[in-house]
Amino acid sequence: MRIPSLCVFWLFSVGHATCNLTRKCSDLADKLSLPNTTVWFTESIPAGANVSFPDNDPTCGRPYQQVDVDICRVATLTETSSNPASNISLEAWLPSDWNGRFLSTGNGGLSGCIQYEDIAYGVSRGFATVGANNGHNGTSGQPFYQNPGALENFVYRSVHLGAVLGKQIAETYYARAHDKSYYLGCSTGGRQGFKAAQEFPTDFDGIVAGAPAFAFANLTSWSGSFYTISGPPGSPTFLTQAQWARVSKDFLDQCDDLDGLVDGIIEDPNLCHYRPEALLCGSKPSTDCLSGEQAETVRKVFSDLHGKDGALVYPRLQPGGDASLLMSGYPFPYTGDWFRYVVYSDAEWDPSTLGPEDYAFAASQNPFNVQTWEGDLAGVRNRGAKILHYHGLQDPVISSDNSERYYNHVARTMGLTTTELDHFYRYFRISGMSHCSGGAGAYKIGNVMGAMSGYDPDENVLSAIVRWVEDGLAPDHVKGTGETGEGETFARNHCKYPLRGRYTGKGDPKSPDSWECV
Repeated sequence: MRIPSLCVFWLFSVGHATCNLTRKCSDLADKLSLPNTTVWFTESIPAGANVSFPDNDPTCGRPYQQVDVDICRVATLTETSSNPASNISLEAWLPSDWNGRFLSTGNGGLSGCIQYEDIAYGVSRGFATVGANNGHNGTSGQPFYQNPGALENFVYRSVHLGAVLGKQIAETYYARAHDKSYYLGCSTGGRQGFKAAQEFPTDFDGIVAGAPAFAFANLTSWSGSFYTISGPPGSPTFLTQAQWARVSKDFLDQCDDLDGLVDGIIEDPNLCHYRPEALLCGSKPSTDCLSGEQAETVRKVFSDLHGKDGALVYPRLQPGGDASLLMSGYPFPYTGDWFRYVVYSDAEWDPSTLGPEDYAFAASQNPFNVQTWEGDLAGVRNRGAKILHYHGLQDPVISSDNSERYYNHVARTMGLTTTELDHFYRYFRISGMSHCSGGAGAYKIGNVMGAMSGYDPDENVLSAIVRWVEDGLAPDHVKGTGETGEGETFARNHCKYPLRGRYTGKGDPKSPDSWECV
């Protein structure tokens, strides 16, 4: 794609440097030779521009993205199978002020949506950054229906191919290979990061993986089980949003002080043994209390899910998590899509029938090893790569208990102590963080552009993984910041598992110096 007229305009307005960058970007399409890939376009984007995406699926909810630095934007389409057809849309954004590093970004849910905000974050830090659409367009799982190629793209191929092709695009543009490669993702993106670690350990030198959706089939069963527990609105077992808010408050009443400070944050849910019966109405029913059936609903939500023969399907929603999202009284959409279009290939499958037989069948099916539950990370360890794993302890979508379970699974599988795992894999529990961001806690850790206090490695996980990989300085904690209900800023050093945070009882509790890891 050649645009000499634009170059002439910029020549008079901003000079030769910008003109040269524009020509370099427009010439890139002719230089690229990528297997099974069409280069749709290349375009030079100036710093401060708002890039619009008129062809983006409307369910993705990303009509535009501001770009803070000068970039060359490359859009490609790779055919991954022909019968039935499947393909992957990839974008590579190449900053003019490149730091020599490569960054791949992930996706969320079942979605086929490029997360442009994460690509923009990467290029703002100087990374050559790529993101892909997970092999389909939009947030529905319907494209998986009788299309194993699209499903394979979702499970692993999109991120792996993005790493392979993205590195080739960057090398062609900059006329040299990258120095180090990194990955950044949360939720499904967290699972994608661990998929790379487990099966493609040479793709990345450093991985930041948040709230990973691993044990994926089991997670999907667990998400769907909440509808079968509560029933629709009006059922005797159903709680209203106001009642769930009352449950959340009661969690704090029972457990907030276990870390030494009453501040609206449960520092370690493992210490909380919640008793919903404290909210029973007794002989005076009201909307501010629970019936016996409703208390049983709450107890089931915050208990492990078991299936056939008592086998564990998925751990409980961690105490303090906001159950109201999963307990809306309607089937969880991703569960419905996964079982309809993947597990049973039956578009009429009814989520209200979900039960132990379905849990077991979905897990045994495990297409392309979507479970992502391999405990042997020797490939990462042996090549000297690093993994920084984090999970919010108020996550209402993916239980943080499952991240703890995976960490311990790796320890047992590899026969390594925590000290030995520390050399290449560290897990941080972020108290008060919701799903990937937000929440009552100090959730701003630099995992996304909108949750950042600075670029220092002590308070930014992307900077931390770079320092660990390139300087050998591993993070002992992740510093986060947040705001109180009164608008005051506070900070906390989130501990490396299995340690937990505790208020010392001395000094300003809004200062991380007043907390210790024990």
